[in-house]
Amino acid sequence: MPLVEVSRLVKHFTRDAGLFRARTRVSAVDDVSFSIEQGETFGLVGESGSGKTTTGRCMLRLIEPSSGAVRFRGENVLDFSSRRLREARRDMQIVFQDPYSSLNPRMRARQIVEEPLIIHRLGSRAGRQERVAELFRLVGLNPVHLDRYPHQFSGGQRQRIGMARALALNPSFVILDEPVSALDVSVQAQVVNLLMDLQEQLKLTYLFIAHDLRLVEHICSRVAVMFLGKIVEIGRTSSLFVSPQHPYTRALLSAIPVPDPDAPRQRIVLDPASVDRHVVLREIAAGHWAAI
Repeated sequence: MPLVEVSRLVKHFTRDAGLFRARTRVSAVDDVSFSIEQGETFGLVGESGSGKTTTGRCMLRLIEPSSGAVRFRGENVLDFSSRRLREARRDMQIVFQDPYSSLNPRMRARQIVEEPLIIHRLGSRAGRQERVAELFRLVGLNPVHLDRYPHQFSGGQRQRIGMARALALNPSFVILDEPVSALDVSVQAQVVNLLMDLQEQLKLTYLFIAHDLRLVEHICSRVAVMFLGKIVEIGRTSSLFVSPQHPYTRALLSAIPVPDPDAPRQRIVLDPASVDRHVVLREIAAGHWAAI
Protein backbone atom coordinates (compact mmCIF):
# COMPACT_ATOMS: atom_id res chain seq x y z
CA MET A 1 0.00 0.00 0.00
CA PRO A 2 1.34 3.49 -0.86
CA LEU A 3 2.26 5.77 2.05
CA VAL A 4 0.29 8.66 0.51
CA GLU A 5 -2.56 8.40 -1.98
CA VAL A 6 -4.23 11.45 -3.55
CA SER A 7 -7.57 10.69 -5.25
CA ARG A 8 -9.55 13.09 -7.45
CA LEU A 9 -8.38 16.16 -5.51
CA VAL A 10 -10.17 19.39 -6.45
CA LYS A 11 -9.68 22.96 -5.23
CA HIS A 12 -11.78 25.84 -6.52
CA PHE A 13 -11.09 29.48 -5.68
CA THR A 14 -13.90 31.98 -6.14
CA ARG A 15 -13.14 35.50 -7.24
CA ASP A 16 -15.77 38.00 -6.11
CA ALA A 17 -17.60 40.15 -8.61
CA GLY A 18 -16.14 43.56 -9.31
CA LEU A 19 -17.44 46.72 -10.94
CA PHE A 20 -16.85 45.39 -14.45
CA ARG A 21 -16.55 41.64 -13.87
CA ALA A 22 -18.85 38.83 -12.84
CA ARG A 23 -18.16 36.43 -9.96
CA THR A 24 -15.85 33.70 -11.32
CA ARG A 25 -14.61 30.29 -10.13
CA VAL A 26 -11.04 29.20 -10.83
CA SER A 27 -10.05 25.52 -10.69
CA ALA A 28 -6.54 25.66 -9.20
CA VAL A 29 -6.46 21.85 -8.77
CA ASP A 30 -8.75 19.84 -11.04
CA ASP A 31 -9.25 16.09 -10.44
CA VAL A 32 -5.65 15.28 -9.46
CA SER A 33 -4.68 11.71 -8.50
CA PHE A 34 -1.29 10.12 -7.69
CA SER A 35 0.34 7.94 -5.06
CA ILE A 36 3.71 8.04 -3.28
CA GLU A 37 5.48 4.92 -2.04
CA GLN A 38 7.30 4.70 1.28
CA GLY A 39 10.86 6.06 1.01
CA GLU A 40 10.26 7.56 -2.46
CA THR A 41 11.04 11.05 -3.77
CA PHE A 42 8.07 11.90 -5.99
CA GLY A 43 8.35 15.00 -8.19
CA LEU A 44 5.49 17.37 -9.02
CA VAL A 45 6.50 19.77 -11.79
CA GLY A 46 4.97 22.51 -13.90
CA GLU A 47 5.23 26.23 -14.52
CA SER A 48 4.09 28.88 -12.02
CA GLY A 49 0.32 28.80 -11.63
CA SER A 50 -0.05 25.17 -12.66
CA GLY A 51 -1.42 24.16 -9.23
CA LYS A 52 1.62 22.40 -7.73
CA THR A 53 1.83 24.35 -4.48
CA THR A 54 -1.95 24.38 -3.99
CA THR A 55 -1.93 20.57 -4.35
CA GLY A 56 0.77 20.24 -1.67
CA ARG A 57 -1.01 22.57 0.74
CA CYS A 58 -4.36 20.83 0.20
CA MET A 59 -2.70 17.51 1.08
CA LEU A 60 -1.78 18.87 4.53
CA ARG A 61 -5.02 20.87 4.79
CA LEU A 62 -3.16 24.15 5.06
CA ILE A 63 -5.75 24.97 2.38
CA GLU A 64 -9.07 23.09 2.60
CA PRO A 65 -9.76 21.17 -0.66
CA SER A 66 -13.15 21.47 -2.39
CA SER A 67 -13.42 17.68 -2.82
CA GLY A 68 -11.41 14.47 -3.19
CA ALA A 69 -9.42 12.32 -0.79
CA VAL A 70 -5.87 12.30 0.60
CA ARG A 71 -5.03 9.01 2.28
CA PHE A 72 -2.04 8.75 4.59
CA ARG A 73 -1.35 5.16 5.66
CA GLY A 74 -4.88 4.31 4.49
CA GLU A 75 -6.67 7.05 6.48
CA ASN A 76 -8.36 9.97 4.71
CA VAL A 77 -6.74 13.15 6.03
CA LEU A 78 -9.71 15.20 4.80
CA ASP A 79 -12.01 13.37 7.26
CA PHE A 80 -9.82 14.10 10.29
CA SER A 81 -11.14 16.18 13.19
CA SER A 82 -8.97 19.14 14.21
CA ARG A 83 -7.54 17.08 17.08
CA ARG A 84 -6.72 14.11 14.83
CA LEU A 85 -5.25 16.48 12.22
CA ARG A 86 -2.93 17.97 14.83
CA GLU A 87 -1.70 14.46 15.68
CA ALA A 88 -1.21 13.68 11.96
CA ARG A 89 0.90 16.83 11.53
CA ARG A 90 3.60 15.09 13.54
CA ASP A 91 3.93 12.65 10.64
CA MET A 92 3.38 15.08 7.73
CA GLN A 93 5.40 18.29 7.43
CA ILE A 94 6.27 20.94 4.83
CA VAL A 95 9.36 22.99 3.94
CA PHE A 96 8.33 26.24 2.26
CA GLN A 97 9.81 27.94 -0.78
CA ASP A 98 10.94 31.24 0.73
CA PRO A 99 12.98 30.63 3.88
CA TYR A 100 12.77 34.29 4.90
CA SER A 101 9.00 34.79 4.78
CA SER A 102 8.31 31.38 6.39
CA LEU A 103 10.36 32.21 9.53
CA ASN A 104 9.06 34.65 12.15
CA PRO A 105 11.56 37.56 12.10
CA ARG A 106 10.84 38.33 15.77
CA MET A 107 11.74 34.83 16.97
CA ARG A 108 15.24 33.52 17.56
CA ALA A 109 16.30 30.38 15.69
CA ARG A 110 16.05 28.43 18.95
CA GLN A 111 12.39 29.43 19.41
CA ILE A 112 11.50 28.69 15.76
CA VAL A 113 12.82 25.12 15.91
CA GLU A 114 11.43 24.50 19.41
CA GLU A 115 7.91 25.81 18.61
CA PRO A 116 6.53 22.48 17.19
CA LEU A 117 7.77 20.64 20.29
CA ILE A 118 5.96 23.15 22.56
CA ILE A 119 2.73 23.00 20.50
CA HIS A 120 2.69 19.19 20.73
CA ARG A 121 3.81 19.27 24.39
CA LEU A 122 6.81 17.05 23.84
CA GLY A 123 9.60 16.73 26.40
CA SER A 124 10.77 18.86 29.31
CA ARG A 125 12.30 22.28 28.74
CA ALA A 126 15.81 20.86 29.08
CA GLY A 127 14.93 17.95 26.78
CA ARG A 128 13.57 20.36 24.15
CA GLN A 129 16.70 22.51 24.28
CA GLU A 130 18.81 19.42 23.75
CA ARG A 131 16.61 18.32 20.83
CA VAL A 132 16.87 21.78 19.20
CA ALA A 133 20.68 21.68 19.37
CA GLU A 134 20.62 18.15 17.93
CA LEU A 135 18.37 19.29 15.03
CA PHE A 136 20.67 22.24 14.33
CA ARG A 137 23.64 19.89 14.04
CA LEU A 138 21.56 17.48 11.90
CA VAL A 139 20.96 20.16 9.22
CA GLY A 140 24.59 21.31 9.26
CA LEU A 141 24.30 24.40 11.49
CA ASN A 142 26.30 25.30 14.58
CA PRO A 143 24.22 25.36 17.81
CA VAL A 144 26.36 28.33 18.91
CA HIS A 145 24.16 30.45 16.62
CA LEU A 146 20.80 29.34 18.07
CA ASP A 147 20.11 32.75 19.62
CA ARG A 148 20.43 34.62 16.33
CA TYR A 149 17.42 36.03 14.48
CA PRO A 150 16.54 34.90 10.91
CA HIS A 151 17.97 38.04 9.28
CA GLN A 152 21.38 37.18 10.77
CA PHE A 153 21.57 33.98 8.68
CA SER A 154 22.19 33.54 4.95
CA GLY A 155 19.42 32.27 2.64
CA GLY A 156 20.81 28.72 2.66
CA GLN A 157 21.10 28.75 6.45
CA ARG A 158 17.53 30.01 6.82
CA GLN A 159 16.29 27.14 4.66
CA ARG A 160 18.20 24.74 6.92
CA ILE A 161 16.38 26.26 9.93
CA GLY A 162 13.09 25.62 8.11
CA MET A 163 14.18 22.02 7.58
CA ALA A 164 15.14 21.64 11.26
CA ARG A 165 11.69 22.92 12.26
CA ALA A 166 9.99 20.47 9.86
CA LEU A 167 12.03 17.55 11.24
CA ALA A 168 11.49 18.42 14.92
CA LEU A 169 8.52 16.03 15.28
CA ASN A 170 10.18 13.09 13.46
CA PRO A 171 7.82 13.08 10.45
CA SER A 172 7.83 10.26 7.90
CA PHE A 173 6.46 12.38 5.01
CA VAL A 174 7.76 15.83 4.04
CA ILE A 175 6.46 18.11 1.28
CA LEU A 176 9.31 20.17 -0.19
CA ASP A 177 7.71 23.18 -1.89
CA GLU A 178 10.41 24.49 -4.27
CA PRO A 179 12.91 24.31 -1.37
CA VAL A 180 15.91 25.66 -3.30
CA SER A 181 14.39 27.99 -5.92
CA ALA A 182 14.98 31.10 -3.75
CA LEU A 183 18.65 30.20 -3.16
CA ASP A 184 21.83 30.96 -5.07
CA VAL A 185 22.89 28.20 -7.46
CA SER A 186 26.06 27.59 -5.44
CA VAL A 187 23.96 26.91 -2.31
CA GLN A 188 21.27 24.84 -4.05
CA ALA A 189 23.51 21.79 -4.47
CA GLN A 190 24.47 21.84 -0.77
CA VAL A 191 20.81 21.95 0.34
CA VAL A 192 19.74 19.23 -2.13
CA ASN A 193 22.59 16.96 -0.97
CA LEU A 194 21.53 17.57 2.64
CA LEU A 195 17.92 16.64 1.77
CA MET A 196 19.08 13.39 0.19
CA ASP A 197 21.32 12.57 3.18
CA LEU A 198 18.46 13.26 5.61
CA GLN A 199 16.12 11.07 3.58
CA GLU A 200 18.49 8.13 3.83
CA GLN A 201 19.35 8.75 7.47
CA LEU A 202 15.78 9.32 8.73
CA LYS A 203 13.92 7.06 6.23
CA LEU A 204 11.85 9.99 4.88
CA THR A 205 9.37 10.09 2.01
CA TYR A 206 9.36 13.30 -0.08
CA LEU A 207 6.93 15.10 -2.36
CA PHE A 208 9.31 17.39 -4.25
CA ILE A 209 7.49 20.34 -5.86
CA ALA A 210 9.66 22.16 -8.42
CA HIS A 211 9.92 23.82 -11.78
CA ASP A 212 13.65 23.07 -12.17
CA LEU A 213 13.54 19.93 -14.31
CA ARG A 214 17.28 19.22 -14.09
CA LEU A 215 16.93 18.97 -10.33
CA VAL A 216 13.88 16.71 -10.60
CA GLU A 217 15.69 14.40 -13.03
CA HIS A 218 18.57 14.15 -10.56
CA ILE A 219 16.65 13.31 -7.38
CA CYS A 220 13.13 12.00 -8.16
CA SER A 221 12.28 8.37 -8.93
CA ARG A 222 8.87 9.25 -10.41
CA VAL A 223 7.40 12.53 -11.60
CA ALA A 224 3.98 14.01 -12.41
CA VAL A 225 3.61 16.99 -14.77
CA MET A 226 0.89 19.54 -13.96
CA PHE A 227 -0.67 21.92 -16.48
CA LEU A 228 -3.52 24.32 -15.63
CA GLY A 229 -4.52 22.37 -12.53
CA LYS A 230 -4.43 18.90 -14.10
CA ILE A 231 -1.82 16.12 -14.26
CA VAL A 232 -1.09 15.61 -17.95
CA GLU A 233 1.71 13.03 -17.64
CA ILE A 234 3.06 10.77 -14.91
CA GLY A 235 5.70 8.05 -14.86
CA ARG A 236 9.21 6.99 -13.92
CA THR A 237 11.61 9.90 -14.29
CA SER A 238 13.90 8.05 -16.72
CA SER A 239 10.99 7.10 -18.99
CA LEU A 240 9.36 10.53 -18.91
CA PHE A 241 12.57 12.43 -19.67
CA VAL A 242 13.65 10.08 -22.48
CA SER A 243 10.23 9.72 -24.09
CA PRO A 244 7.86 12.59 -23.17
CA GLN A 245 4.41 12.03 -24.64
CA HIS A 246 2.33 15.10 -23.82
CA PRO A 247 2.95 18.34 -25.81
CA TYR A 248 3.27 20.32 -22.56
CA THR A 249 5.91 17.93 -21.17
CA ARG A 250 7.86 18.23 -24.42
CA ALA A 251 7.67 22.03 -24.24
CA LEU A 252 8.91 22.01 -20.62
CA LEU A 253 11.82 19.69 -21.40
CA SER A 254 12.82 21.76 -24.45
CA ALA A 255 13.37 24.74 -22.11
CA ILE A 256 16.10 22.99 -20.06
CA PRO A 257 19.40 24.85 -20.64
CA VAL A 258 22.20 22.81 -22.23
CA PRO A 259 25.86 23.17 -21.18
CA ASP A 260 27.12 23.66 -24.75
CA PRO A 261 26.22 27.17 -26.03
CA ASP A 262 26.86 26.06 -29.63
CA ALA A 263 24.56 23.03 -29.47
CA PRO A 264 21.48 23.34 -31.68
CA ARG A 265 18.37 24.24 -29.70
CA GLN A 266 14.84 23.32 -30.59
CA ARG A 267 12.68 25.24 -28.15
CA ILE A 268 9.02 24.22 -28.32
CA VAL A 269 6.48 26.96 -27.71
CA LEU A 270 3.10 25.58 -26.70
CA ASP A 271 -0.18 27.35 -27.30
CA PRO A 272 -2.31 26.51 -24.19
CA ALA A 273 -5.47 26.74 -26.31
CA SER A 274 -4.23 23.77 -28.37
CA VAL A 275 -4.35 21.43 -25.35
CA ASP A 276 -7.62 19.60 -24.70
CA ARG A 277 -7.94 19.61 -20.88
CA HIS A 278 -10.72 17.00 -20.97
CA VAL A 279 -8.52 14.16 -22.26
CA VAL A 280 -8.02 11.56 -19.51
CA LEU A 281 -4.74 9.87 -18.62
CA ARG A 282 -4.06 6.56 -20.35
CA GLU A 283 -1.17 4.13 -19.99
CA ILE A 284 1.37 4.59 -22.79
CA ALA A 285 3.94 2.13 -21.40
CA ALA A 286 4.32 0.24 -18.14
CA GLY A 287 3.83 2.82 -15.38
CA HIS A 288 3.89 5.74 -17.86
CA TRP A 289 0.58 7.63 -18.26
CA ALA A 290 -0.26 10.63 -20.43
CA ALA A 291 -3.38 12.64 -21.26
CA ILE A 292 -3.13 12.21 -25.04
